[in-house]
Amino acid sequence: MRKTPARNRLSSRLRATCVAVAIAAVSGATLAGSPASASATAPTGGTSQFRGVNWADPRDNFADDYLQLSGLSTSDSYARTYAKASRIITAFRANLGANTVRLPINPYTVNGAYWKSYRAVIDAASAHGFKVIVSYWEGTGDKRDGYIDDEATFWPMWDTVVKTYKHDPRVYFEPMNEPHGYTDAQWADIAAKWLATYPSVPRDRVFVSGAGYNDHVTSVCADPRLKGTYLSLHHYGFWKSYATYDQWVSDLKERIGDCANRTVIDEFGAPMTTGLDYDKPAPDDNYVNFIQAETDTARELGMGSVYWPGLRTDDIYSMQKLVGDPSRPWLATTNQSGADRLAWAWGRGRPVQG
Repeated sequence: MRKTPARNRLSSRLRATCVAVAIAAVSGATLAGSPASASATAPTGGTSQFRGVNWADPRDNFADDYLQLSGLSTSDSYARTYAKASRIITAFRANLGANTVRLPINPYTVNGAYWKSYRAVIDAASAHGFKVIVSYWEGTGDKRDGYIDDEATFWPMWDTVVKTYKHDPRVYFEPMNEPHGYTDAQWADIAAKWLATYPSVPRDRVFVSGAGYNDHVTSVCADPRLKGTYLSLHHYGFWKSYATYDQWVSDLKERIGDCANRTVIDEFGAPMTTGLDYDKPAPDDNYVNFIQAETDTARELGMGSVYWPGLRTDDIYSMQKLVGDPSRPWLATTNQSGADRLAWAWGRGRPVQG
């Protein structure tokens, strides 16, 4: 995702209403008139096993060049990248109890020379026992429109990533982050095309983004062509100027429908460096209501969650910050109450204290 400092992205960008080119369906099934229940299409085991954070480029992962995750350098070798990534992944586990990290990819990075080093991040996370969700991010400027930037580079990118990691059971594939340029049906067609293009990838290692800004999963959940995949949902407190705790619970559940057993909230977040205390009720504060409702509901429904961001330089939402020698990075928690709520969502800790 990502947010401007004012957190007003949705209000400043209108969702596209049509697509210039038609996308052919890759199977005989159609979305309309062919609903599939969540229970019939759920991967085995639900989603509570995903307890993670996003690790982001300071530019919000929207880039027209190499992605450079916070704390890393595009000039580093594979070995140096691996060493730095190992320390940061270890810190995510030590500080938060995380076992999952979500990472961006783009064609510039995967199809270019930096891929030799960037893949060290994925390798290090997997070697340390982390689940790794790799997700395609579009470019910036005019390219930041919710569409695949260029299919001529998009598919070769995925060819490389799938070939490299299809045999690593810890690596999961998310074809596109926030496909808001497409209608619900058009996005389902693209997701189905991805699955048909890579039939060797087990479906329970694919995250199909919710339609729009990943803001609802009900339409992709109902499409039988996508059965067996996980679904990814995004949800943010800045989407409303104010809502009560109960209103946030209702809002989240409406976006999930009856698909909780397939859904991972792989982006949600709120300010962590502004002094808010998420461990205590504060009914007048929209963000406290949001985080408490989000984490309570994730725990109640047994849903996995991946906080945005675990680490992103100069982001007030960031749960962690870089400390120490840049050549041997480590992390510190920016808001212990936020970390407490994350642990609560993941089935640990104590409830909010009244």
